[in-house]
Amino acid sequence: MHLSLNHKLIPIIEANTFSKRLVGLIGKKEIDFGMFFPKCNSIHTYLMKEEIDVLGLNEKNEIIFIERNLEKNKIIKINRSIKKTSILELPKNTSEGLKLGMKIDFIL
Repeated sequence: MHLSLNHKLIPIIEANTFSKRLVGLIGKKEIDFGMFFPKCNSIHTYLMKEEIDVLGLNEKNEIIFIERNLEKNKIIKINRSIKKTSILELPKNTSEGLKLGMKIDFIL
């Protein structure tokens, strides 16, 4: 799966197993891909090596939350139903130009 943002194609890994959800981007440096966490309404950045951009998506993949350049050792909780919310973690500075309500279209 990929995402086209700002004329860049970003590989996206779906966190669809326990181990992928558990580890996520922990310990990664020079992050050049994103992670999609379906049915997830909170994340943390403990043990992260660099900042990331975080998008909260509703069940239609519309942006309901944006946090740019989120530092390590933070917790983000989106006050929505876990069944209707997903989180997309992206490399820092890649969410520029995105706004609340915009739809994210993944390329399979």
